[in-house]
Amino acid sequence: MSKVNKVVLAYSGGLDTSVILEWLKDTYDCEVVTFTADLGQGEELEPAREKAKQFGVKEIYIDDLREEFARDFVFPMFRANAIYEGEYLLGTSIARPLIAKRQVEIARETGADAVAHGATGKGNDQVRFELGYYGLEPGIKVIAPWREWDLLSREKLLAYAENKGIPIEGKKEGGSPYSMDANLLHISYEGGVLEDPWAEAEESMWRWSVAPEDAPDRPQYVELTFQGGDCTAIDGQAMTPAQILSKLNELGCAHGIGRLDIVENRYVGIKSRGCYETPGGTILLKAHRGIESITLDREAAHLKDELMPRYATLIYNGYWFSPEREALQAAIDQTQQVVNGVVRLKLYKGGVSVVGRKSETNSLFDARIATFEDDAGAYDQKDAEGFIKLNALRLKLQAGRR
Repeated sequence: MSKVNKVVLAYSGGLDTSVILEWLKDTYDCEVVTFTADLGQGEELEPAREKAKQFGVKEIYIDDLREEFARDFVFPMFRANAIYEGEYLLGTSIARPLIAKRQVEIARETGADAVAHGATGKGNDQVRFELGYYGLEPGIKVIAPWREWDLLSREKLLAYAENKGIPIEGKKEGGSPYSMDANLLHISYEGGVLEDPWAEAEESMWRWSVAPEDAPDRPQYVELTFQGGDCTAIDGQAMTPAQILSKLNELGCAHGIGRLDIVENRYVGIKSRGCYETPGGTILLKAHRGIESITLDREAAHLKDELMPRYATLIYNGYWFSPEREALQAAIDQTQQVVNGVVRLKLYKGGVSVVGRKSETNSLFDARIATFEDDAGAYDQKDAEGFIKLNALRLKLQAGRR
């Protein structure tokens, strides 16, 4: 086991990372720096500071990364309309590279020679964290306790915690039996009854949104303004990226928007059933595609749609800092220069619909040409005959050969 002097631990303050903190000191005889990221998960983070102090940690980082998360990670992803396997809006996936980035920065600031995370050896997060670390600091030492220790059962973990004097807090009354991860973009649920893909998720599981059937009986209309492919205002009120997501979450939750129940293919080869709530992201995706529909050239839009599954897979698998993701991002961002305008949406009982879109400067929609009425010569319908014959030529040759 290589010598480690100081390690930066991604620390939540919960039982698992508290055990990891003590295990790192025992196993590597090293100093531990704790890092807790505020990504908008809606939890009080100061208890993590107090717990770290109790364990003798001298360097404690609790960073508010909400704006950076929304501006530099979520918004670029939404310019691509990224969805993994046709449904998942990548809420957990997109948070991991930012956590990895900040861990590496703290390692540099504190002179640490290692980083550590609490992801298990079965999931995607271990890959995402570590590809992020190596993509930014190739010589960094990475410690993944779940792949090293023998505390592989809950009983062993609790026994270790008791032996080390780590507080073991029972679940609060009404606490969730699920493994959950939340940030400004979404909240996820795994485990419990969800491990049976035939079992319907309990209504009590959902933490953010009202059930669609219990949502208001009257629709709500909202207008989103876009500049350069990013949403910059809601109903005419300018907001920061994090404020945009917060407001859209509020609207989406009130109308039961953004619930998802899927079985996804993890990068490590396991099929996993998960449930997600992505209220603001669901609205944002619909709106972005709405404004693109009138501002993007047809072939540019279709090329984006062809690139999107690859882009989404790169994010899901942890390749945010890869040259191929950066190359795709550059191509996507180039198309977004003309994605400016306003989209009007209708929110109603779990659904979000585009009901209006306009762009004063970049609309390619020409009512004179598109009209079913007299177009005053704007479009000569006779031109279509030659267009059709040229495109049918290869089909006629093929049919003749048969």
